Amino acid sequence: MKKKRYMYIGFFFLLSLLLSACSIKPDAAKQYKMEHPLQAEIILPKSLSTNTETTFRVNLTQDGKKVENPDYVHFEIWKQNGSVKFPMEQAKKEKNGTYRLTKKLNQDGLYYVQVHASKGEDPIMPKKQFIVGELSKSELEFLQDGAPKPENGHQHHH
Repeated sequence: MKKKRYMYIGFFFLLSLLLSACSIKPDAAKQYKMEHPLQAEIILPKSLSTNTETTFRVNLTQDGKKVENPDYVHFEIWKQNGSVKFPMEQAKKEKNGTYRLTKKLNQDGLYYVQVHASKGEDPIMPKKQFIVGELSKSELEFLQDGAPKPENGHQHHH
């Protein structure tokens, strides 16, 4: 009987020892890489009109700090109906994590601007919709049909 008792005590001791090795340590979270994704805020001019120079800006931040040296920042601009498409172009650095591109938009309508930016292994491609002048009937219908609106923030490109 004593032999069984010692065997049970030994078994529970061994089980306790094994389970304590699997317990969560208070600093376990620090042992994993903390994600701090790149964030982008696309800034459009207050008024947009055709045949004038228009400056598009983006503010880049990561972990609450301005990003001064991203791997790249490109702008891409196109009209919703595909009649106008500017090729992707490198942004110019301003200051405090702000980058810009200036373009002349020659047609009224519904447009998109998309920023392609990266810092380390964190590429993002936020997109924003905007209107220049008057919308055509088809563009107005496109908006009224509840087409999904692009997200402003970040998307991962894989």
